[in-house]
Amino acid sequence: MVKMRLTRIGKKKAPFYRIIVADARSPRDGRFIEEIGTYDPNKNPSEFNINEEAAKKWLANGAQPTIEVAKLLKIAGITK
Repeated sequence: MVKMRLTRIGKKKAPFYRIIVADARSPRDGRFIEEIGTYDPNKNPSEFNINEEAAKKWLANGAQPTIEVAKLLKIAGITK
């Protein structure tokens, strides 16, 4: 199964995440298929960028977003 999820790349106590598409069996910060965006929870309000075309393509191909990514997609207006 392919999942859309977050991978952490920030420093200690300063998280910054990439939104990626990866095989469900791969580790959190391991191998991934494609990076489709970023998420910065440290800013007020939180800031994120998502490649809308890539996200729609992967959702159409059956990729399952995690709960956190699903919330970001809903805020961005990509899913309902």
